Amino acid sequence: MTYASKPADKAKDGSLRELLSFRVGGQDYCLDIMSVREIRGGTRATPLPHAPRFMRGVINLRGTVLPIMDLATRLDLDTEIERDRSVTIVVADNERTVGLMVDAVSDILAVPEGDLQPPPDMKADNERSFISALMIVENRMIRVLDLNAVLPPPNEDAA
Repeated sequence: MTYASKPADKAKDGSLRELLSFRVGGQDYCLDIMSVREIRGGTRATPLPHAPRFMRGVINLRGTVLPIMDLATRLDLDTEIERDRSVTIVVADNERTVGLMVDAVSDILAVPEGDLQPPPDMKADNERSFISALMIVENRMIRVLDLNAVLPPPNEDAA
């Protein structure tokens, strides 16, 4: 998938946002490329007891214990066949670093800020929205993931 932008499509200040696009649960998503640390294939996580259902476990990433999240489960996507995701996107958001299990990584998109549209407010009173924006690429709706909302809150130590 390639996102072609003509010079006239650029925002007035010329700013483009770079996004990594991927597929999970048969749907198209993307996230800001600046939050991506690396992309890994076929990593098996070691499960931990009493972890949330969307947390598959942990892996050893060059001496660091990295939690692994099944993004399809976290987004509550209907997946007809329960299968292991084949790609892990290692992301960092402030002090949190997590691996996101997805089906496939597609492309890097350079998108004018003006092409990103806010999602409609469709959440229930107590739900968070995991989508920060929407865009149309090649007649497909791509959701921009709000990484801060998707990642579980950091451990808060009692003072």
